[in-house]
Parts: sequence; C-alpha cells; structure tokens
Amino acid sequence: MKADAKPEDVKADCDRFLALKDTCIHPTAQTPYIKSVTGGKDNSPEGFQNGITHGFVVEFALAEDRDYYVSTDPSHLAFVASIGELVEKAIVVDYNAGVY
Repeated sequence: MKADAKPEDVKADCDRFLALKDTCIHPTAQTPYIKSVTGGKDNSPEGFQNGITHGFVVEFALAEDRDYYVSTDPSHLAFVASIGELVEKAIVVDYNAGVY
C-alpha cells in the first residue's frame, strides 16, 4: 500500500477483495466460482517484503476459472480499477499445489 494510505481505506479495500469470493459470478453457471480467498497484513520479521504490505491467496477449481477472473470477470476488473489510489505495487504468483 502507498505510505499515505489511510488505514480505514486499506481495510475497506481488503474487505472488498475478500468479498470477491461471493461477487465474482461464473458466466455460465451464474454462481460464485472462487473456492476460497484469504489474506492479511504482512507480519514477517524476515525483512524480505520488498515493499509488499499485504498478501492474498485466491483459489480456483480450474485454470479456466482463474483465466476468466483475471481477464474478464467484471467484479474483479472493477475492483482492480478502483484500487489505484492505494496500491503502490503488486506481485501476482500463480501455481498448482504440489507441482514443482
């Protein structure tokens, strides 16, 4: 988050991000399709954050669901467009659990 971000604005946007689990609707099934969303403020003592203050994990059942979320889902895209005033930088990592 940007250094001048108000804590109440950060919390509101974090809450809105977590709510994407319920507001992102599958285009054909017309039901929520995100399996889980978790996140919070960094509290690591290691010092390797490189300016990242918050972390989130969004879990999808299918890569196709993830791809729709990233490129097309109107709820997600609206959220991304709305946070530019607070977010200084972001890092995205996609992975398949157990695949190394």
